[in-house]
Amino acid sequence: MHTAEHILNQTMCRMFDCGRSVANHIEKKKSKCDYSFNRDLTDDEVKSIEQKVNEVIKSDLAVTNEILSFADAISKYKLERIPPHQQTVRVVKVGDYDVCACSGDHVAKTSEIGIFSISSHSCIEGNLRMRFKLEGASSKY
Repeated sequence: MHTAEHILNQTMCRMFDCGRSVANHIEKKKSKCDYSFNRDLTDDEVKSIEQKVNEVIKSDLAVTNEILSFADAISKYKLERIPPHQQTVRVVKVGDYDVCACSGDHVAKTSEIGIFSISSHSCIEGNLRMRFKLEGASSKY
C-alpha cells in the first residue's frame, strides 16, 4: 500500500498539479489519501488515474531507498511530515517515477503491488478524499 500511495501521489501531481496528499491513512485492506483540490473527480478522471497508476505498477520499476542526513534531505525534499529531530531520513525511489521521504514498508518492484482501484472519492470544502484498494497484492505491502 505504501508503494501504491507513492505512485498515486506522483500521478496526482502530474495529472492535476495539486501536490502530494496533505493527509493519508495507509492500511493493508484499504487506504485513503486527501488532496487540496477544489472539486470532486469526474468518472473519466477516476478511470484515467487508475489506468496510469496500474500502468506504472505493471512497468516493474525497482523500488529502492537511500539514507540521507536530515540536513541533506531537507535541502532536496519536502520533509514536513518527518520529525526534525531525526538524524537521518530514508528516501524511497519508485524507479524514475517518484521519490520522497517515507518510513513505510515497500515492495522491491512495482509489479508486486497488484491491481489498484479507487473505491470511492468525495470532495468537501477543498479536500478531495480518495479511498483505494489493491487486489492480488502481497498482504505485507
